[in-house]
Amino acid sequence: MRKVILYIAASLDNYIARPDGNVDWLDDPDYALEGEDFGYNKFYESIDTTLMGNKTYTEVLGYNVPFPYPGKLNYVFSRSKKENDEHVIYINEDVVSFVNNLKTSSGKDIWLIGGGEINSLFLENGLIDSIILTLIPITLGKGLPMFPTHLGETKFGITDSKSYKNGFCQLTYERKPTS
Repeated sequence: MRKVILYIAASLDNYIARPDGNVDWLDDPDYALEGEDFGYNKFYESIDTTLMGNKTYTEVLGYNVPFPYPGKLNYVFSRSKKENDEHVIYINEDVVSFVNNLKTSSGKDIWLIGGGEINSLFLENGLIDSIILTLIPITLGKGLPMFPTHLGETKFGITDSKSYKNGFCQLTYERKPTS
């Protein structure tokens, strides 16, 4: 069965973006390490599908760079009917059923890109199998949290951790089975 992996970066105070959705703090030149991609290319090769919310997709399109996920099957969850575009397929159906069907189909693992609302929905419904979280050594003070509406408890076990000279700490977690 394919796994849904939340591969994400967050500030030390658990924000994944500024209040307006901006992630400029991730591109701070102080964090650059020559020749280091923090495992991104290896991860990117392990997936063939991306999932994201419509707000996140809109933010991605606003970067004024080529679409960052070419060659992947990209789904965007939207509450309103939208026509597919050159990069993504819009999904309006029940998210849980769609993702469960996707997980049982053939293919590589699936990247849950975010944002926070869709992260919470996936977590609440047991759809996140693994989290690769890169903590960035900054506090934003306010912003968009990783799981803004999660009210339940979900347990994860750590399977890997890496620290980098720039202060990044990357933690890999697997969801523990519910009892």
